[in-house]
This record gives sequence, C-alpha cells and structure tokens, in this order.
Amino acid sequence: MQGSLSIERMCQLGQVSRATFYRWLKPNPPTEDDMEVRSAIQRIVLEHRRRYGYRRVTAELRKRGQVINHKRVARIMREDNLLAAQPRAFVVTTDSDHELEVYLNLAGRMELTGVNQLWVADITYIRLKNEFVYLAVILDGYSRKVVGWALDRTLAARLAIEALTHAITHRQPSPGLVHHSDRGVQYASGNYVAILEKHHILPSMSRPANPYDNASCESFFKTLKREEIYANSYTDIDHLRANMEEFIERYYNSCRLHSALGYRSPEEFERVALIQTTSLGATMSFWRHEKIYRSDNEKPAHAGSSDHRFDESSVGYSLAGWSPPEPASALPTEKYSEQNEAV
Repeated sequence: MQGSLSIERMCQLGQVSRATFYRWLKPNPPTEDDMEVRSAIQRIVLEHRRRYGYRRVTAELRKRGQVINHKRVARIMREDNLLAAQPRAFVVTTDSDHELEVYLNLAGRMELTGVNQLWVADITYIRLKNEFVYLAVILDGYSRKVVGWALDRTLAARLAIEALTHAITHRQPSPGLVHHSDRGVQYASGNYVAILEKHHILPSMSRPANPYDNASCESFFKTLKREEIYANSYTDIDHLRANMEEFIERYYNSCRLHSALGYRSPEEFERVALIQTTSLGATMSFWRHEKIYRSDNEKPAHAGSSDHRFDESSVGYSLAGWSPPEPASALPTEKYSEQNEAV
C-alpha cells in the first residue's frame, strides 16, 4: 500500500502497466553492447560537428559494420541531446525582373549518365554580425559535388562569374555541357553568357515557380546553413571564407554522406561512376514525341522517319537562345497550298 492507494490503482491512474512500474523500480544497468553503440554514436556526431541527423548517423554506423535500427539511433541521440540543428526560414535572392535573354530549360529533359553533363548554379545570402554576404555555387548535377564557388559582399555578376571560372578551371568540361540556373540577372548577363559560349557550354534556365531542376543547389544551401553557418559565428568575411573552404572542399565533397547518392560522398560516388559508366553522354527527350537524343552531337535515331522534325533535335538550339518552331499549319508550303485552294 502507498498511502491509501494500492500499486494497481496507482498504475491505473498513471496509465502504465504494473510490469512497467516494476521495470522502473528495478532498472537494468546498460549492457556493454549498449554502451558501445552509444559511444560510437557520440564519436560520429562529434566528428561531424553535430551536422548529421539520425539517418546519416545510422548509415555511418552500418558502413562501420554495426547493424542497428534508425529508431534506436534517434532515441539515443535524443536522450544524449545530440540531435542536429534545424534549418531557418528560406529567403528569396533571385532578381529575374530584367529584359535579358531567357533560355530554354534543358535540364528537365536530360537523363544523366556521368559527370560534367549538367552543372546547376545558384546564389544564396549569409548573414554575418554586421553585414550580409553572398555565396554562389555550381554543382555537378550527377554527383552533387560542388565544382565551383565564390563568396563576396555583392550580388553583381562578377560573383557568379568567379564561381563559373573556378568550376571551368578545375573540371575542364568537354563541349556540350549544360549549365542550368534560375533566371537571375547574374546568369543572363552578357559577360556570363559570353564565358559559356567561349567554352561551348549550353545555357539552360528554369521557368517561374518551377524550381525543381534547381533543387540540388537548394538542398546544398540548406545543408550548408544548418550544419555550418548556424552552428558557428564568424568575425568577418575572411573568417567565413576560410571556414567555407574547409566545409566544401574537405568535408562536403570528400566525406559527408549524401542520401541521394546511396549514402556516399560526392567524390566517392564519382570514383565509382568513373569505373562503372560506359555511356558516351547524357540523353535528352522532348515533349512532342518519345524519341531520345544524345547530348554529344550524335544524330538522333530514326532521323529520316516521317514523324521526326529536325527543329526538335538537341543540336538545333543555338547559344543565342531558342524560339519554338511554327505550328504545322503555319509552314510556308502549306500556306502556299491553302492560297491556291482558295483561288
């Protein structure tokens, strides 16, 4: 008896079973296996500076040979206060209100088979103690690796140009690479497009309210801010630049597990892809039919068939932009025949 209440009545009021009460009354000491798992989780979290959530911690444990359920990992991390920092609200930085050339969206039509077939570019802001600075990045669409980046106090075109120059210098892409971005004025500027033309890179842009082809960059920015920016404080832009280089070059690209890559780092994914990939290039499809075209200037299959239109081939788009072909009823030959019939 506990006062005027029995243990059974107290368990009813507390909405717990008597077995639970007795287990709590005589708690079992943690086993050696439990302590080993908890220690391994703590080491992984500290190695990655609390950037990993329970899913990546689980994947890392399995890579190290431990078979463990993700729910157990989440419970231990919650008990030890090791859960990752959460992201903050998203802020729009794109200025697409301009009269510059807007290019056809090629990224949404591509099926990638290797690296340096599609690059995705975007810009985000970073708030320091006394100022705002801006980060431009370029990712390889296949491996999600950051191939170029630049940090500056301005949103001018030179920021994006610096990131592009960095990417071209380090990757040396072959002609035919597609460069995809939003419709921001930095990517539509004449100087930026001139660099793309010089290296035979095809520009591609998203349409308004259609950010899905640029999602890999947005995902990277979310990871960067949650795991690096919000977890630290920086004295100035030079301090931030040093930490940015450490995070991007020596952590994100080389050792951080990426869920979209089967929990491998971008560089590991590229090494495996280099061994396994035998394709000549990406494939590209168009809306009017089901045929697939090569992005490396191969002639399309069945080019002489009656339902093929040469103005739909991927090699038919010039770097100066694209305009949709006239409908069939507006073709000059049909116009001429209609006039004869009317006469």
